Amino acid sequence: MDTFHLLFIAWGAVTAVLVCAMIYRGTLNNHEEDHIALGAGEQTLADEQRAIVGRIERLSRASLVLGILSGALLAVIAVMWLWQNFQSF
Repeated sequence: MDTFHLLFIAWGAVTAVLVCAMIYRGTLNNHEEDHIALGAGEQTLADEQRAIVGRIERLSRASLVLGILSGALLAVIAVMWLWQNFQSF
């Protein structure tokens, strides 16, 4: 296997992880409430919502990094493909 194929496999893996993270973030967003009316005894619901918001924030950062990495790998693959075709021209 040459470098081109290994980069393509790495791009596929990073993109697959990115898609899974985005799907998971979407399911967490479904469980998040924008406004909750809580009484004094419902502190556990507030704690659950804070935990969900914390997970969403961490996933947002990870999704950003994975998206940039996926785009960079795709750009490197495209440049390598163009360079190989240019040299064989």
